[in-house]
Amino acid sequence: MATQIDKEACREAYNQVRDDNTDTNWAVFKYEGSTIVAAGQGTDYEDFKSMCTDDARLFGFVRITTGDAMSKRAKFTLITWIGENISGLQRAKISTDKTLVKDIVQNFAKEFMISDARELDEDYIRTELKKAGGANYDAQAE
Repeated sequence: MATQIDKEACREAYNQVRDDNTDTNWAVFKYEGSTIVAAGQGTDYEDFKSMCTDDARLFGFVRITTGDAMSKRAKFTLITWIGENISGLQRAKISTDKTLVKDIVQNFAKEFMISDARELDEDYIRTELKKAGGANYDAQAE
């Protein structure tokens, strides 16, 4: 059966993360049968990480603040999580289903495909987003 997506709910969760007037900094889109649905959002990155289990396959849209004391910038990333216990067929399907998610999640600086929990480290994601951002004008400690 072809995968569907709950566009309205997923778009609302995406917009919550993008909105500078909310504290929401992540949203998760998960499979419910053959439909991708908005499955959670929050303000604590650790809560997002806790959803990335060995038995899960999901998409995460995450806001990370980068910069220094002089200039703070919000950067966004799309994380595709594929847990270790996910079958080969489901792994293959998530790659094609990602286009449905990208129809909604259109603005992000970097995309990650992760299956190792160590790569979900927030500092690692932040460093990669800084690299993707081009010039680095952070104030340097002397």
